[in-house]
Amino acid sequence: MTTPIRLGIIGFGIMGERLLRAALEHAGEFVTPSGVWDPSSAAAARLAAVAGAPAMLGSAEAVIAGCDCLYVAAPPAAHVPLAEAALAAGKAVFLEKPLATDLAAARALVAASAGARAAVNFPMASSPAVAQLVAWKEGLTPQSLAIEVAFATWPRPWQQDAAGWLARRAEGGFTREVVSHFLFLTRRMLGPLALQDASACYPEGDGAESAITARLTAGGLPVSLTGGVGITTKDDHNCWTLDGAIRLRDWSFAERAGADGLWAQAADALPNEKMRPMVLRGQLQAVAAMTRGEAHHLATLSEALEVQEIVEAILKA
Repeated sequence: MTTPIRLGIIGFGIMGERLLRAALEHAGEFVTPSGVWDPSSAAAARLAAVAGAPAMLGSAEAVIAGCDCLYVAAPPAAHVPLAEAALAAGKAVFLEKPLATDLAAARALVAASAGARAAVNFPMASSPAVAQLVAWKEGLTPQSLAIEVAFATWPRPWQQDAAGWLARRAEGGFTREVVSHFLFLTRRMLGPLALQDASACYPEGDGAESAITARLTAGGLPVSLTGGVGITTKDDHNCWTLDGAIRLRDWSFAERAGADGLWAQAADALPNEKMRPMVLRGQLQAVAAMTRGEAHHLATLSEALEVQEIVEAILKA
């Protein structure tokens, strides 16, 4: 049996805690959490409450020294420096998106990391619902794609502890945090992305965007994108619809239009909170493979950069 790889975690917010719990509860044969670091005292208290969790170490350097792969779940401005430090130490790297909010820094990281053991956490790479869409797509000749995202408020209620940066224009906003996932899915399913035109609306001050629209192509196929805050009563609603024939709704429901025009869920469809453990287990299994230098299905740095180029262009429109 293959020995689990040692996974270090820097940043113990929502994503850091989710991945730690997934490692402990669902993926122990693939990864062993080896250390966590976050400068927040609240993060230290939350870590102490997780059964079986490793210690909160004294520095990012200590986490890097003790791991085989570093998971970077800190705010975006820290992604590139932490990734560079881990790669320089000979470690594999698993990054949250975006690579950075500075495109020049993101491009430099990708250029310098050719051939490195590095990947980005776009969970749709391991989603059973996405696998179902791939199977259904085999019978289609795609003509158009529509992507819609909507939020009652931003940040979403469960993200309020991170509102200090998620609600701000410099690093946050729903286009970076949510739309990027659907652009990654689009790239994987349809081909290279190209932005045709876009618009973004902002509140007064330094707040993140409140609405976006964009027209893109993916592998030459036309794509429409809309998103906004305050246009739904749901915390989070999204829909990725190909040709009005198949769609991914609310992250985890693969659905297909019937002859009657009504949408029918896949037989094994689950709400996102129930599917998430399976998705994260798949991600962590792939992280272990990537760390050992084996083939994996995780998002590459180049794919993440392509998505980020589109996202930042939309936000500047």
